[in-house]
Amino acid sequence: MFTRVKSALVSFMGGIMAGNSGLDHANSSDMPVRFSYTRPEFLGLSQDEIECSADHIARPIIILKETQRLPWSTGYAEVINAGKSTHNEDQASCEVVFVKKKAGVQSTPNKNSSSKRRSSLSNAEGLQLKDNQEVDGITFHYWALFDGHAGAGAAVVASKLLHQHISEQIQDIIDILKNSAVLPPSCLGEDPESTSSNSRTLTRAASLRGAVGVPGSPSTPPTRFFTEKKIPHECLVIGALENAFKEMDLRIERERSTYNISGGCTSLIVVYLLGKLYVANAGDSRAIIIRNGEIIPMSSEFTPETERQRLQYLAFLQPHLLGNEFTHLEFPRRVQRKEVGKIMLYRDFNMTGWAYKTIEEADLKFPLIYGEGKKARVMATIGVTRGLGDHDLKVHDSNIYIKPFLSSVPEVRVYDLVQHEHSADDVLVLATDGLWDVLLNEEVLEAVTAFLANCDPDDPHRYTLAAQDLVMRARGVLKDRGWRISNDRLGSGDDISVYVIPLEHGNRAL
Repeated sequence: MFTRVKSALVSFMGGIMAGNSGLDHANSSDMPVRFSYTRPEFLGLSQDEIECSADHIARPIIILKETQRLPWSTGYAEVINAGKSTHNEDQASCEVVFVKKKAGVQSTPNKNSSSKRRSSLSNAEGLQLKDNQEVDGITFHYWALFDGHAGAGAAVVASKLLHQHISEQIQDIIDILKNSAVLPPSCLGEDPESTSSNSRTLTRAASLRGAVGVPGSPSTPPTRFFTEKKIPHECLVIGALENAFKEMDLRIERERSTYNISGGCTSLIVVYLLGKLYVANAGDSRAIIIRNGEIIPMSSEFTPETERQRLQYLAFLQPHLLGNEFTHLEFPRRVQRKEVGKIMLYRDFNMTGWAYKTIEEADLKFPLIYGEGKKARVMATIGVTRGLGDHDLKVHDSNIYIKPFLSSVPEVRVYDLVQHEHSADDVLVLATDGLWDVLLNEEVLEAVTAFLANCDPDDPHRYTLAAQDLVMRARGVLKDRGWRISNDRLGSGDDISVYVIPLEHGNRAL
């Protein structure tokens, strides 16, 4: 086992990027791919331009062409990695989607007609919904970044299909979302007024004694031990996004028996719906809002370190997942055989602090979580703990599957645009970890603020140029000792993808 793990560590210590041939995926390359590799559709690149963008030495920064437009004058820029993988394993998607209301709430969603995709290319911003369309459905804006590993397959599939799953989830609740004056009913078909006036006002004491009437009489309400929870509308949207991620992951699992869907991917998306931004993140990409010179974090990273307790607890409950090769306990360093019987620091799933224990034979197994910072790995294999795909991922040279420890559940944060006034320099920045690995939030704030301050406020391309500037700062300049950024620090050798989304345009859309 130690030889296998040592071999795996040698393959992965270069970074999270399990991106070349490193991760053990069993998916057959003999099967056709689900979607051919390409760059984001909204870039409008020709095949020759796509090939030129894949230059690992020059690493040209690709931006939106002047003839291309994204909703809200969104800016976008990207650059390929410095050679860790053949392809740029980041993918991006941006859509304006009209979701048509279903004829019957209980009917099965029609995957072919549940939503109408509205082009996000040159004329996307000018698209206007007719009044009768708005009555029949609802519109949402969608931005997404997918950071692939062990191939771009899962990232490409997710970039093509995730917004469809979101549409299907929202389709079931269109009428409820549009009726913002009334809280969502606990059961579909209930009269919201009667629900709020009766069951929700019962006290606990009245509930226990059946309120009024003789037991068994028609006037006696059903026994309730507590009043009903009041669920706000935004919780339905959060639930729709969470279910969409789950369905997307299940779809990749199903279709991998028919298609070659390589690897897995992190997923960071933004949905603008009814005046609110919903930021859903599964992985280690990041979103921040820059407003009036301040930073508002809109996501958290999910890594072996940040999710240590969840992973350890799962291994504690289901030790067979460790294949008798790993221990769920964490130690400050790798335990050696000569230390059996000694007392060493350790940490279990129930602990945020540390304690001492006597080292036993079982503690000699390789730790479930090993490494620190960007080099931390689950089972010496993967450095992210949430995302899509990775169904065939196994520990190097073994039959131990890692997918049970990985989650497709996103964290969703909500930002209400109605509650704030925004200037032309207030933006939402989305980027894959290639940016955040080398630039702090504060550095991004300073760069964006300074750049936009020197731009013509009426220039619709200023946000694309701001995104380009961020990518350039993170990539750096190629020197004798590799890519270097300010203060001669090491630049990012990873794929980098960045959106700069102006919030002022969201206020205009209200």
